[in-house]
Amino acid sequence: MFILNHTDTVPLYKQLYQQIRAQVLSGKLPAHTRLPSVRDLAAELSTSRNTVDGAYQELAAEGYIYSKERSGYFVSALDHEVAPHAPADKPSQQSRPPRISPHCTYDFHPARLDPASFPAARWRACFLECLRGCSRELTHYGDPQGDWGLRSAIRQYLERSRGVICEPEQIVICSGLQQGLEIVAQLLQESHSSVAVEDPGYHLPRAVFRNHMFRIVPIAVGASGIDLEALRASDSTIAYVTPSHQLPLGCVMPIANRLNLIDWAQAGGKLIIEDDYDSELRYHGKPIPSLQGLRPDGNIIYTGTFSKILSPALRLSYMVLPRLLLAPFHALYRDYFSTVSLLEQKTMARFIELGYWERHVRRMRTVYKKKHDALLQAVERSFGDRATIVGQGAGLHVVLLLREKNPGEAAILQRATHQGINLFPFSATCATGKPVPTSLLLGFGGMTVAEIEQGVKVLSGLCF
Repeated sequence: MFILNHTDTVPLYKQLYQQIRAQVLSGKLPAHTRLPSVRDLAAELSTSRNTVDGAYQELAAEGYIYSKERSGYFVSALDHEVAPHAPADKPSQQSRPPRISPHCTYDFHPARLDPASFPAARWRACFLECLRGCSRELTHYGDPQGDWGLRSAIRQYLERSRGVICEPEQIVICSGLQQGLEIVAQLLQESHSSVAVEDPGYHLPRAVFRNHMFRIVPIAVGASGIDLEALRASDSTIAYVTPSHQLPLGCVMPIANRLNLIDWAQAGGKLIIEDDYDSELRYHGKPIPSLQGLRPDGNIIYTGTFSKILSPALRLSYMVLPRLLLAPFHALYRDYFSTVSLLEQKTMARFIELGYWERHVRRMRTVYKKKHDALLQAVERSFGDRATIVGQGAGLHVVLLLREKNPGEAAILQRATHQGINLFPFSATCATGKPVPTSLLLGFGGMTVAEIEQGVKVLSGLCF
């Protein structure tokens, strides 16, 4: 006997399928038993014939039952020693999505975006337009380098806003910086063995290159960016840098240092990986031009992303390869397919072509400047001369260097957690693990101005 629950969220045909399958697997329905006809079982259960037929079709497709012409459906003969066990019935209340993270009242994580910032209406319009206009293309695999239209749109935007000089064939669309670095690591692992990274600096590149068996060489960062003398003294042949807004200290590499870094790369076939991750968010003056634009034919891999302003959930980023790496890339990845949804690539291309992207960047610059300024004012009121702000004027975070005697980062982070404050450890950006003065990474993108002010006030009471 089968029972259908019309109030359950599980479709009726699926309920019937699961009940018949369970009885077949348990042996309650022996092999070659004739099942009721579709019409009879539909009448017995007071449901439609489509419900019963859908359940029978799925059971037949999976081999639990078979049909005989003009005779109906019968139970298949299964080896119950190797057949899968029927899943135990579970109340539907247990089917709940897992919690992503514990709730916090004040989230100072440096990668959080404004919750109301995503341009849903414009994105939806571009998405539907592309869905209607490129339905034929959605039946094919995309170019392994990414959609040509998106690469062309990115080329024009980068030249106009970042001074990057390249052609669409040099651009590779990636599903985030992580995948882009995975590609770079595989391209370079036969000819290079070590990577110089900024210290302190972004932790993700260290993890990616370490997992590809590269030796990580930490190089100290000063007010002018990476220490070029220390870089020259090292045996590294790759340098990963964030010259336009150093992560996490926020310094900008001066033009003289940029040219010297380029000369370092040109001498001896070395390479620079330029991460330009949040260059658009500069609150005073114009955005700093890219390193790549100073030497378009140089040994520079330029990387950028849409995560920091548009959405990290879209997993859309890009990199510009120097021409010397194009042939190795095609040789290594000629049998691969793009890992980014073609529909989302086309939507992003349309979003840029219609001018929505640059309009969105300008709007976000205004939104985040207000939050940035509110954070500086809150720190001044709550910390006064007990702390120094480092890296202000750009991006989605600042660093707070504590001057007075304090309990240390670990204790402050523990106290903060208990008070509903989320902090990303500054120590996670330090490659050597050596003790450093207590510093706090304060992101402001994901909170309102009122939350920033109150969160800083609460945090100040935990630091001394």
